[in-house]
This record gives sequence, C-alpha cells and structure tokens, in this order.
Amino acid sequence: MKSICVFGVFVADLCFIADAIPEKGQTILGNKHIVGPGGKGSNQAIAAARLGGKVNFITKVGNDQNANMALNLYKEVGINTDSIIQDESQLTGVAGIMINEKTGDNAINIVPGAAGSLTNKDIDKNINFIENSEIFLTQLETPYEVTSYALQKAKETGLVTIFNPAPASNINEGDFKCMDYFTPNETEASFYLKKNVESKKEIEEAAKNFLNKGVKNIVITLGSKGVYFANSSESYFLDAFNLKDKVIDTTGAGDAFNGAFAYALSKNQNNKDAIEFANKVAGISTTRAGAANAMPKLKEVEDY
Repeated sequence: MKSICVFGVFVADLCFIADAIPEKGQTILGNKHIVGPGGKGSNQAIAAARLGGKVNFITKVGNDQNANMALNLYKEVGINTDSIIQDESQLTGVAGIMINEKTGDNAINIVPGAAGSLTNKDIDKNINFIENSEIFLTQLETPYEVTSYALQKAKETGLVTIFNPAPASNINEGDFKCMDYFTPNETEASFYLKKNVESKKEIEEAAKNFLNKGVKNIVITLGSKGVYFANSSESYFLDAFNLKDKVIDTTGAGDAFNGAFAYALSKNQNNKDAIEFANKVAGISTTRAGAANAMPKLKEVEDY
C-alpha cells in the first residue's frame, strides 16, 4: 500500500443544529450543539486513515484544548502526528457551522487560526513526509502560496497529486499542470469557469476546459447525481451510491469522497473503481451526523 500525504487545516467544528439556518438579523432556538473535529484537510486525512490508509498529515495547530482533541483523534485513527506543527503563540482554528436538521443543508464560517500562518519553510521542514509518500492530497483552506509550493514540491518528487478546490478561490493557471486529479463539485467548477455547470452538456464542457488547463484527470462531484470523470482517453458519468438509510448531514461528504479516493488510489485501484468506492464512502458519511465522526471504517463500507 502506498502512503498518502495530506496538507491542510484542522479546525474545531462548533455545530449548531436547528430546524432552519438563521437569516440576517434573525435569532432562532436550536435543538443541539456539538463540538467536534473538522477542517477539510483533517477530515480527508481521517477518512483515509479510518479506511486503513497510511497517512501523514501536515498542518499547524495551537497548544490548547482543540489541539489536544485533534492529536488524540489522530493517534486513535492511526495518522502520523510527527508532521503536525504546534505553535505555542497561536490558537487552533475553529469553524462555526449552522445545520438545518430537516434538510441537512449547512452554512459555515471558518477561522483557520494557527493553520492560517503556515509558510513555505514549514513545508521544507516536513519535506521528508512528502518525499516518503506516493500520493499527495490538498485543498484551499491553507494560505494559497504555501499550498501552491507544497503541490509543486509533491509533483517534483513524483507523487500522484489530488487537488480538491474547496473552498473555491483563485488558483494560479500554472498550478493546474501539477494536478493529476482535480476534484471540484459543480459549484466550484462553475466558479473557475465563470459559467453554469449544471446540465449534462455543461458538465462535459467544463471537464474539457479543465483538461485544456493541464489537469490530467478531472473528477466533478455532483452530489445526489453522482460523479463525472474525464481524461484524455475516456469520460463517463457514475451514479451516486444507493443508500438504504436517510441522509441526515451532508457536512464533510466531499471530504469523505476525497479521502476515500486517495485511499483507493493508494491500493492501486483503477480510476472507475476508485471513484465508485469514494462515492460509496461519501454516501455512507451523509447518513451520520458530523464530519470527521461520520467517516466509516473499511469493514463498515464493505458490509454496507
């Protein structure tokens, strides 16, 4: 099994669950409040590790209660914590998440905290974790110049790179050429192309545009409509996984997909099998509350 290096953010998720998400100026009474682990990079690392992946996670946290929550969880799921930087002078990041219990919809405000001060030097100090991995996975919650630097280092070292453009923000055109797999959802895809990506034709066109930018493989996740995959030699739609349980919380479904996809590639699965597996893991995660806590173990996926 190949090892996976994830670069990203850990934040403590403060979830507020109610029958609606408040609008501007509105106060509503909630039903419950949960504090748990979050941050896209962290969720993706946990998703891959829970499945049995060999995972290094490069991030920065403070020295506080939230950092302890992260480190204890990583030890429990088997993530290598040697690449996690603890900064005494900063607080660990937090996210405020409003969840509509009826629909599973959410609205999120993230404060990256210590992880917002990651630098290229931090990557250089942890370069051995990249060099000793074969798959590199990152997102857009870390400072962009550092994400770009880490991506280029991973590519130079010959790693297979997966770039999940969430939350959608500007990407240097040259960086697309360093991406073996680019995994936007429809909203993120339309952000980069500045046009609608909804119909079958629009999705196919969008994929061609990304391949023209230099991305080797494009994976557009379509929520309940499944996934679209394309590269220079093949393209296809795959349906969403058929769930036998009710969807209760979509928070972290994209992270479940990316972490599971990295894991499947680390087990040398072909693109189609890896996407189908990631689809299944993401689907199962939506039938549970929370993000990191909703990531299934390999046996649970196999038995589902």
